Amino acid sequence: MRMITSRKANAHILYDAQTAPQTGQPALTPEHFTKTWWEARDAITGQAPGRGESLFVQAGDQAWVLRHYRRGGLVARLSAEHYVWTGLEHNRAFRECRLLADLFDRGLPVPEPIGACAWRTGPPGLFYQAALITRRIDGARPLASLVQTPQASKHHDALLTACGRMIRRFHDVGLDHVDLNARNILIDDQDAPWLIDLDRCQLRPPGRWQAGNLARLERSLEKFAPGQARALMALINHGYQSS
Repeated sequence: MRMITSRKANAHILYDAQTAPQTGQPALTPEHFTKTWWEARDAITGQAPGRGESLFVQAGDQAWVLRHYRRGGLVARLSAEHYVWTGLEHNRAFRECRLLADLFDRGLPVPEPIGACAWRTGPPGLFYQAALITRRIDGARPLASLVQTPQASKHHDALLTACGRMIRRFHDVGLDHVDLNARNILIDDQDAPWLIDLDRCQLRPPGRWQAGNLARLERSLEKFAPGQARALMALINHGYQSS
């Protein structure tokens, strides 16, 4: 992917030069990253659950996901959407967008990045808000919902084993997914697993973080499928170790 940047007033945009023109626009603008722009065109088709406001939008013949960055925890009480500006390439949207582009180019199952936007706010531009647009994965369902639904045993086993193989592929290239949970693994309409929400993730040398990722996923499975997490994780680990 060939990622380029542009600026309009207080907004900085990073986008794929080859993908963005397919919308019929010369380039992405800050308005593309706002809910009101899509509402005015009756192009919002749905919304995903989660802390951020992730909207499904229809851009011509493409289905996109628009996600605004929002804080969680106690700090959200002070500022849910504003972050301290530490430089153009350090904002969260640009970092995630570039990481997605890197992994996408390697053929790994991540959503295709369309673009990222960061708006500088506050006097004198000390803070920023940000949003990311990715291509929507066809028929995607979170693993969290699937482990709560009874399935045929063979299908269930194969799906979880495939998730383990997928995680191993990412670990082999050094991706530390700091929020690996059952909601951030999506299963498409071909039963193939994808990894999403790479905010704050990074590429690292091998280390304890790999086991930490898997432990976090197991805790997540216990939340969504109480009493079954150990058995589910055994299947994931089987796929992980056999890759």
